[in-house]
Amino acid sequence: MNRFSYIAHTDEDRSIMMDRLGLTSIDELFADIPNSVRLHRPLNLPPAMSELELERHLRRLASRNLDSAQVVSFLGAGSYEHYQPAVVDAIVGRSEFYTSYTPYQPEVSQGMLQVIFEYQTMVAELTGMDLANASMYDGPTALGEAGMVCAAHTGRSKLVVAGTLHPEARAVLSTYASGQSIEIVELPPSNGLVTAQAVQSACDESVAGVLISYPNFFGNIEDVAAIADVAHGMGALLVVSTYPIALGLLQSPGHLGADIVVAEGQPLGNSMSFGGPYLGIMAAKKSLMRKLPGRIVGKTTDGHGRTGFVLTLQAREQHIRRDKASSNICSNQALNALAATVFLSYMGPQGMKELALQNYHKAHYLHSRLMNLPKVHAAFNAPFFNEFVIRLDVPVEEVQEKLLKRGFVFGLGLGRFYPTMQDAVHLCVTETRTREEMDALCAELEAIL
Repeated sequence: MNRFSYIAHTDEDRSIMMDRLGLTSIDELFADIPNSVRLHRPLNLPPAMSELELERHLRRLASRNLDSAQVVSFLGAGSYEHYQPAVVDAIVGRSEFYTSYTPYQPEVSQGMLQVIFEYQTMVAELTGMDLANASMYDGPTALGEAGMVCAAHTGRSKLVVAGTLHPEARAVLSTYASGQSIEIVELPPSNGLVTAQAVQSACDESVAGVLISYPNFFGNIEDVAAIADVAHGMGALLVVSTYPIALGLLQSPGHLGADIVVAEGQPLGNSMSFGGPYLGIMAAKKSLMRKLPGRIVGKTTDGHGRTGFVLTLQAREQHIRRDKASSNICSNQALNALAATVFLSYMGPQGMKELALQNYHKAHYLHSRLMNLPKVHAAFNAPFFNEFVIRLDVPVEEVQEKLLKRGFVFGLGLGRFYPTMQDAVHLCVTETRTREEMDALCAELEAIL
């Protein structure tokens, strides 16, 4: 095959088109492109392959990845291995959902609009908030958008951000803030937490919002109610980034004083998928409804009194005057939100509680086992859910490499995010892990240490 093997046009086709245009070469076709911006050399690409060769090449590349079916993973920190009931894919894969587009025409989009409405209802109930939007792109962008809502609502331009928020989420928030000339004040962690006293010392009347996570990046559980009191005392909003599985056990952020709740919705029926697509959750108090980005689906009745669903609010700049728009976000993750809706419907309140309890107890079992090993220490003395941090007396990367060869993904080394934690490992335990797997990890780790 020649280098045009994936281009449908033959040499004869191209010759006919050139003749019709009155051209004799491809160079004439692109004559308007200045010589100074041309590459003047072939692209740095390997020789073209046949379709069969390319398929084999891609399979070899894919085989270099490890997925959760090949290893026993204790990696969390934003992407989580949870069980996906078969019913999720069975419904999400239906063509009327899988191929649907933005429901601008409600008369032909009632199925998807109802799904989004049900999703919003479940998210509001799970987070303890008054309402939720139709979803965001992912958890970190939901956090960034929440920070902008704080500034738009209060008319202020400073955000106090907990250093116990996921470092990558904080980076996304900083990108949002830099484009809006919003100042970010980061609070360093203390024993894996951010205290209400630290928030108090950082807050003044110029602060638009305080942003924390619950459980936080280290897995520890912040005192949300105390921090909410401090934020509200300064006239600021409180944004809580949460882990939705934990809300089957922990008191909801809304009941603890949060004004906006955001989350990464991937754990709710969505696979890890090597990083995406994921689902951004955003819920808020009713007073912030018209400041929320994206869209909100509402339930109404038609002229005959029949129930119907419509895009009630759309707060992006294409739909309202630009000076009133809080965001230019153009869509929502409808298919991922559908997966979350099916998952939450299938689990129900009791199922979510049982799921959260399994995560909690299994994580605490592994933590207690690790604490009995030599050269392993607890990094913090704080309550945690299903993630925790340990410190090792030996190099973290060496331990991770040796355990990987034995079939274990031993968490996330924290040195890349926190220079003072080069000896620390972030571990996660979900309901998918068994006692036998955790015992085997401890045996292998003890042998290495």
